[in-house]
Amino acid sequence: MALRVAVQMDHISSIDIGGDSTFALMLEAQARGHHLFHYEVQDLSMRDGEVFAWGEDVKVSDTKGKHFEMGERQRVDLRDVDVVLMRQDPPFHMGYITATHLLERVHPDTLVANNPAEVRNAPEKIFVTEFPDLMPETLITRSRTEIRKFRDEYKDIIIKPLYGNGGAGVFRIQPGDQNLSSLLEMFEMTWPEPFIAQRYMKEVRAGDKRIILIDGEPVGAINRVPGEDEARSNMHVGGRAEAVAITDREREICAAIGPELKRRGFIFVGIDVIGDYMTEINVTSPTGIREVKKFGGADIAALFWDAVEAKRA
Repeated sequence: MALRVAVQMDHISSIDIGGDSTFALMLEAQARGHHLFHYEVQDLSMRDGEVFAWGEDVKVSDTKGKHFEMGERQRVDLRDVDVVLMRQDPPFHMGYITATHLLERVHPDTLVANNPAEVRNAPEKIFVTEFPDLMPETLITRSRTEIRKFRDEYKDIIIKPLYGNGGAGVFRIQPGDQNLSSLLEMFEMTWPEPFIAQRYMKEVRAGDKRIILIDGEPVGAINRVPGEDEARSNMHVGGRAEAVAITDREREICAAIGPELKRRGFIFVGIDVIGDYMTEINVTSPTGIREVKKFGGADIAALFWDAVEAKRA
């Protein structure tokens, strides 16, 4: 069953193919005979109810420096494609939210992965709060008083922007640190939203695990270990990826959230787990596919397209 697949992404020329999950999905789609159309989110439009995008047909190759070949630029009605992959990177801001509103107009006649309305309603650091027994102690607020009370109680805390991504703006405030007031002033000037504070978990020194779920089922994991002088484990800030198994506790977490993920139409999800607790549920543009396969794990791109093809059938 050949599908026409539109990929809404950051421009393909800008990606690092060695670790890019969108590229892995495109390679697998092409290998299955699916037709790929590439466009950027700024080229998405709606007129008189028609949702369309300007972009190019694209062929991909797993060859660094020669990883794509594009056709002529064209205008495509997204009701004329079978699948839209919404894969542009966050941040999750009004531009991202607007794109979900537009794509909602074509879903589910055109299958959008992940379901755009549910993506809009499930920001990573808020969606996880629907499972309070599975997450560490957490505060969402703009109140300096509440943040200071939280720090007084837990001593060692993490503060980060509510809609941040990729480890940007993540700070560890340890006992005796005198920078809290200055940090909150900077946050207040930079972001209009509340901030998030969490109890610092020393278990992060052993790694922040990314577990990938396809259609609500766990299919693979990698561990991301922070650098010696770094509180963040994100790989683009120096975190080290390593092979890891999924523990019994992590399977309990996946079993608890899996039915809700499936109900919402989240085909591809990545959760973050530190120690025994889940810290985020990533539904916007999860990553980790190529790292899992590199360390001998499942071919998650193939599992993703198995799920998509079943839904289209």
